[in-house]
Amino acid sequence: MSCWMPGCPALSMCRGLAALPITCLERAKDLKTRLGILLHKPELGHRIGTSSKLQLGSRQRDSSREVLEWRESFDQLLKSKSGVTAFHTFLKTEFSEENLDFWLACEDFKKTRSKTKLASKANRIFEEFVQSEAPREVNIDHETREITRKNLSGATSACFNEAQAKTRTLMEKDSYPRFLKSASYQDMTKQATSRGINKRSHT
Repeated sequence: MSCWMPGCPALSMCRGLAALPITCLERAKDLKTRLGILLHKPELGHRIGTSSKLQLGSRQRDSSREVLEWRESFDQLLKSKSGVTAFHTFLKTEFSEENLDFWLACEDFKKTRSKTKLASKANRIFEEFVQSEAPREVNIDHETREITRKNLSGATSACFNEAQAKTRTLMEKDSYPRFLKSASYQDMTKQATSRGINKRSHT
């Protein structure tokens, strides 16, 4: 851009550049050229792409193995975050997700260290899941319900143990076998198995 007017910014910039030593300008040009070559190197992009594909492949193998492990035992399913999510989605179709939500709330409750928080959390869990006519009442017998109610008077991290154990047994004996036979889990195992076969055929 050319400018003949005094005080023109372009003119000032040109004068400033002209005042710089020639070696500085040459170095700047050289640096720009090198950066351009690096940015457009195809093998660099290829390396980055290959690395990300390898990481993705590793994650897929891990998740495939995890999916197949869920059928080994109910414990294996509960240990897996994605397993709990898949099981929760299945329970929603049976309108019984409150059992798993209660179990998870109890697991979180056990980690509470503050006595005041322990008492308030215990009351909240009892009112939501355990008491008769609770909004998300879990399927436990009257005796267990009453034992849990009495435990609230001196709330400890163990006050829901019996109710949680009963709910867990119910899920393991009733919902878990149906989950393993469900179309959604069958699809997941097929995908996991086919990924395993593809991996072996490429090695």
